[in-house]
Amino acid sequence: MQLLLIRHALPLRSEPGQGADPDLSEDGRAQVKRLPDGLARFPISRVVSSPQRRAVQTAEPVAAARGLAVDIDDRFAEYDRDLPVYIPIEQIREENPQEWARMAQGHLPSAVDEAAFCARVRAAVDDVVAAAEPQDTVAVFSHGGVINVVLHQILGTRRLLSFPVDYVSVTRLLFSRSGEATVAAVNSTEHVWDLLPRNQRA
Repeated sequence: MQLLLIRHALPLRSEPGQGADPDLSEDGRAQVKRLPDGLARFPISRVVSSPQRRAVQTAEPVAAARGLAVDIDDRFAEYDRDLPVYIPIEQIREENPQEWARMAQGHLPSAVDEAAFCARVRAAVDDVVAAAEPQDTVAVFSHGGVINVVLHQILGTRRLLSFPVDYVSVTRLLFSRSGEATVAAVNSTEHVWDLLPRNQRA
């Protein structure tokens, strides 16, 4: 079976006390509009999403275009879901250099239980794969940390956070009938290249 791991689009930044579950920003909604066509070549038979709003709002147009429901799986939530505020990764470097240095070394933020996070992500992926038929393509809408953990577990990377994962990027995994995983593509962004923050700098 084929598993597409799609990172959510660009969200708003939340304010302290609002929690780490913001809606998509205006730029994020523009990114999402590209997804139904960007994923048209894939015969998606199921759509799964993290419960966080930025992931669900990214998944909904893709599911609607195919007449599918969005299945929510809490285990695909990002490591930040219980934190008091959401800060886009691009801003952490300026606002919290200590945490940025930790993440640059491949670790999750200090407030996160890495082992527990990795275990729940692995269980979620295992269950999605087990429920699929060999010919199925399942799209999972999730987060950069989740996608990095999956790649780490398959490839055995030294660092937990090894890959840049852009907004609305597609990481493609193939699973054999025996459950063996192959990474076919990481962070594909051709459908939204011009809308990514790093490509809009003056």
